[in-house]
Amino acid sequence: MFNKIFISIIMCLFAVGTVHAQGYGIGTPVEAKKMVEQAIVYIKANGEEKTLQEFNKPNGKFQWRDLYVFAYDPKGVMKGHPNPKLIGRNLYNEPDSKGKLFRKEIVDLANSRGSGWVDYTYSNPMTGQEEAKITYFQKEGNLIVCCGAYLP
Repeated sequence: MFNKIFISIIMCLFAVGTVHAQGYGIGTPVEAKKMVEQAIVYIKANGEEKTLQEFNKPNGKFQWRDLYVFAYDPKGVMKGHPNPKLIGRNLYNEPDSKGKLFRKEIVDLANSRGSGWVDYTYSNPMTGQEEAKITYFQKEGNLIVCCGAYLP
């Protein structure tokens, strides 16, 4: 009996370790900022076009856990996002579920300051619930590079 329980526990720990290694789970604001910084390095090395192609790939280099990098142009048009339905849309005046024009705030702050943080409410695809989220953004060339994390 002890062997069966022991083996079951080991199997569970192995499964949890494997899931963690694959990057499942909830990303943090610090990790979101780091992803934006890595994306900026990638832009400088590879150019905007190649970088946007990478942002648009499901499970690409800039998606990890529940985090993903996306980018607007200086007017609020979505240039890169893993959801192809958003690409090419001007989202500048589209609010969150509570009416906050968070995209406008991101674009305006990026154009005036270059980088920063904006908080808002957004539907979490992992839970299906509206949740508090914070996004770090940084302007690089003609792109405003962003990554957001849900808050606990």
